Amino acid sequence: MVLQARNKHREAAPKPPQPPRASQSPLRGAPDAGAGEPGPERAPPSPRRKGAAGRKGPRAESAAPPARGGLGGRLAAGLRGALGLRRAGRGRTWTTLLLAAFAAVLHWSHITHLFENDRHFSHLSTLEREMAFRTEMGLYYSYFKTIVEAPSFLNGVWMIMNDKLTEYPLVINTLKRFNLYPEVILASWYRIYTKIMDLIGIQTKICWTVTRGEGLSPIESCEGLGDPACFYVAVIFILNGLMMALFFIYGTYLSGSRLGGLVTVLCFFFNHGECTRVMWTPPLRESFSYPFLVLQMLLVTHILRATKLYRGSLIALCISNVFFMLPWQFAQFVLLTQIASLFAVYVVGYIDICKLQKIIYIHMISLALCFVLMFGNSMLLTSYYASSLVIIWGILAMKPHFLRINVSELSLWVIQGCFCLFGTVILKYLTSKIFGIADDAHIGNLLTSKFFSYKDFDTLLYTCAAEFDFMEKETPLRYTKTLLLPVVLVVFIAIVRKIVSDMWGVLTKQQTHIRKPQFDHGELVYHALQLLAYTALGILIMRLKLFLTPHMCVMASLICSRQLFGWLFCKVHPGAVVLAVLAAMSIQGSANLQTQWNIVGEFSNLPQEELIEWIKYSTKPDAVFAGAMPTMASVKLSALRPVVNHPHYEDAGLRARTKIVYSMYSRKAAEEVKRELIKLQVNYYILEESWCIRRSKPGCSMPEIWDVEDPANAGKPPLCNLLVKDSKPHFTTVFQNSVYKVLEVIEE
Repeated sequence: MVLQARNKHREAAPKPPQPPRASQSPLRGAPDAGAGEPGPERAPPSPRRKGAAGRKGPRAESAAPPARGGLGGRLAAGLRGALGLRRAGRGRTWTTLLLAAFAAVLHWSHITHLFENDRHFSHLSTLEREMAFRTEMGLYYSYFKTIVEAPSFLNGVWMIMNDKLTEYPLVINTLKRFNLYPEVILASWYRIYTKIMDLIGIQTKICWTVTRGEGLSPIESCEGLGDPACFYVAVIFILNGLMMALFFIYGTYLSGSRLGGLVTVLCFFFNHGECTRVMWTPPLRESFSYPFLVLQMLLVTHILRATKLYRGSLIALCISNVFFMLPWQFAQFVLLTQIASLFAVYVVGYIDICKLQKIIYIHMISLALCFVLMFGNSMLLTSYYASSLVIIWGILAMKPHFLRINVSELSLWVIQGCFCLFGTVILKYLTSKIFGIADDAHIGNLLTSKFFSYKDFDTLLYTCAAEFDFMEKETPLRYTKTLLLPVVLVVFIAIVRKIVSDMWGVLTKQQTHIRKPQFDHGELVYHALQLLAYTALGILIMRLKLFLTPHMCVMASLICSRQLFGWLFCKVHPGAVVLAVLAAMSIQGSANLQTQWNIVGEFSNLPQEELIEWIKYSTKPDAVFAGAMPTMASVKLSALRPVVNHPHYEDAGLRARTKIVYSMYSRKAAEEVKRELIKLQVNYYILEESWCIRRSKPGCSMPEIWDVEDPANAGKPPLCNLLVKDSKPHFTTVFQNSVYKVLEVIEE
């Protein structure tokens, strides 16, 4: 009965606003010593504070004029509130936005400079630029090229929605399969831009002849936004430049001080190689998607902090969700961790049920919109993310039933957590069986292989690649050298202290029948839990540290937070603390930046250039090719020939095709391999001897991978070694250079 009374108190209607009290809690009312910028939830003006008399009562969300300002006005008001600004609010908000714009320009310049230094991209020919987009990058860029070169925009979109070059002889909707909305949008912008410039008479590109030396023929190189590749890369870099502006605003808003925004931006730059790879691989999906995740998390932070939710904030969250999910198939797993973190924050009492329900509804609407825009991509409906939304919605709807359970508060938390975990897994399994979806089965196998000795062909292809292996042991050391890890640990410990203090009161004082309906600063707890989720992802799969490191930079901004370190700022000027930390960070951080700036190279891949030229001029336009996935992307992009496999490995049917193609590197008989290739209607196979002998680590050469999949043939010589020496009688060598050997499949 004690529990029921406590829970009834928790469900009670909110009290009407109370007049401000003369004394305030130190957590809410302590001034930001020396900074003049109170934290994100400043208390109403106290008579002790100078300048308060001229202000109109306590701060409240409703005091802002939402009708006149709209969503933009409310966000600006929210930012001013986060900075503690009132009378001079507009000027200081503009200062914050100008600093954010400066950070954006700085990051845009930085990544543009690195990309140009690495490849000398501006002086490459069209073919060389296309070859520079290796593996998945080349595949994605090929669809941009298709739309740009089509007779009309709509004709180009129709071509990629009825594509028969990518998985010959199948006709597939690549817009549905490969998350190609960024290419569609960029191609439309390019066509509009070039048409407008042509009408005005402004030149959009400059071309000249480049002499390459060493007996190589001269090439024509064009530079300017009128060149498709330059336009494509430039837009990506602008987007990721704007992302840095968001990071500055994010750090400022979360910490309650512009110093926090400065810490976030500088931490990002000091750990740039660990934060992003957009400067090396612009066309990857994360380059388009991740900036919208930053915006989305900023909006979630605003929603968690706000005392009153406005429709504009929820609409903005919905739009950012859609823009994050549409370009990247992996986005659903990131949002799964967010939903799980928010649910945990709700369970322990840091956000109310109404707020979480609205967030869940927004995620459901976003998922439904993406499902429609992706032409009914069933992987979205059968994802863990979709299942978790349904299960959490059900748990929230069943809250009255949970409250009738006569158990302790801790037991109630555990029960809800178990319902969420096991319910999500079971619902995911059932929906996958009902819809017959196995496209994401390899992800479960990949995670299983991380904890157990499970191995299969697909799993080994992933785990043998460094980016899908466990996080490098050197990564935490690099974090430590720039002081990012120590600072984040200090912030994390401070948040944990707050959580423990709050929870201890709940778990030990239940006999009082009194509990706060909701704890303060749920956004801090959410960020701590999200950090744990990203840490787990980053440790399991090294590639995913691209979520962890930027989030650590955001968390580092909380070193400026009055809510966490007000006790320190009463004794030491916060600016002095921050500048001391940044000065120490800059020792290794500046060395990291200098290392990046010292990377100077020039792209050249003569063997592949010879291969592409031979294919273009010596084979029929409908000749079908098979080979290593990265090479197939280049063949499709530059030679415009049909291929049977490609680097987008997320489809179960494509994985089966690739397994057949890669049997050329197994120990099977040539006749058996040839028979399977003929079934795929392959005319030419591009054999690369390096794939037969290279080994990233023990057990990771292609013959060794095949020994796991096909133990019956273990011990026999690899077929690729035999075909390098003599391709007859089942194949005929029609082209060969130092890297590639093209085998024509002899049909019986």
